[in-house]
Amino acid sequence: MQDDNVTIIEPRATFGQIGLAEIVRYRELLYFLALRDIQVRYKQTALGVAWVLFQPLVASLIVAFVFGTLVRFEAAQVPYPVYILSGMILWLFVFTAVTMTSNVFVGNTNLVTKVYFPRLIFPVASTLACLTDLLISLPILLILMGYYGVAFSLQMLLAPIAIGLLFLLASVVGIMFSALNVRFRDVKFALPFFLQIWMLASPIFYPVS
Repeated sequence: MQDDNVTIIEPRATFGQIGLAEIVRYRELLYFLALRDIQVRYKQTALGVAWVLFQPLVASLIVAFVFGTLVRFEAAQVPYPVYILSGMILWLFVFTAVTMTSNVFVGNTNLVTKVYFPRLIFPVASTLACLTDLLISLPILLILMGYYGVAFSLQMLLAPIAIGLLFLLASVVGIMFSALNVRFRDVKFALPFFLQIWMLASPIFYPVS
């Protein structure tokens, strides 16, 4: 409800309305907040955006050695290193997005309490910043697929839809934890444990079968 220079924020009458039209109206703020998150994350790092490429590669090498050489997990359809890297890139996106989004309201208390804008812009912008990392790291996967001779299939055309659903999942989980973190500061201690269990329960380093 808005009256000239005064804006009053009231709870919605019905459950499930997220105000997408309002978020679209503040799209420029969404863009600048996402850009700010990207710049702040790598501004004072020595390797900069190279961390986006370095992290999934190192994690995939370690997991591929342990579970591909020692335990000898195998992915029937693709070479195991390709399977590991594809899963690790997607998982690191979810892990980073949920971790960063869970702290957006606590970390931006001054802005949230003094200026009116759709509150969902903060977690969505944080997830968008992490999506940039995912898109940057995808060429590494394509190079590895070419190295191992993985042929192109029509199923790969569904990748944008899968990434879109993953973005929605990471946003929803991140929003949930960001709201809980405002009320219960135990979230920052419980979240790493939850994410670790989530990774072990997901077919990232072992095949779906």
